[in-house]
Amino acid sequence: MLETLGYLIEIVYLCSMENAFKIRTYGRMELAQLYCPDVQPKTAWKKLKEWIDYYPHLNEKLALLGKTTCTRTYSPPQVRAIVEALGEP
Repeated sequence: MLETLGYLIEIVYLCSMENAFKIRTYGRMELAQLYCPDVQPKTAWKKLKEWIDYYPHLNEKLALLGKTTCTRTYSPPQVRAIVEALGEP
């Protein structure tokens, strides 16, 4: 019985790790859709942009990490800053 329970716990852990959010390069729409999966991509992007603008000093931190007004991708350090501010999607 205990062996079976341990096996089930291991399966649940491995499944949750498989779906865990990974810090990597994301396109801005891709990341936005992770935060807002139930809306259209452009709407998701607008919402994420609003949250980034609203969160104190996040935009400045992203700019220090290389974000410009033309940036279409977020680097791993930028994604980490967003996740630290907003939480995981």
